[in-house]
Amino acid sequence: MATATSRVGERGQITIPKALRERLGLRKGAVVEFSQEGNDLCVRKSEEAESPFHKYMGILNDIDDVDAYIEEIRGR
Repeated sequence: MATATSRVGERGQITIPKALRERLGLRKGAVVEFSQEGNDLCVRKSEEAESPFHKYMGILNDIDDVDAYIEEIRGR
């Protein structure tokens, strides 16, 4: 289990460490759920609000000609 630390800010905000955000696929706008289990605060990635297409958003940003790229990966 990965662990990391973060400080609670003035308004109760925390930052989820980058390595954990990347590993869990948490991007801007992702919904998380908080719960208390004994003396522990648990944060879980919510499954309800995320579209299966969110993980693919932006992957073609570095490609100048999308049509040429598609032809290339299809082997034409």
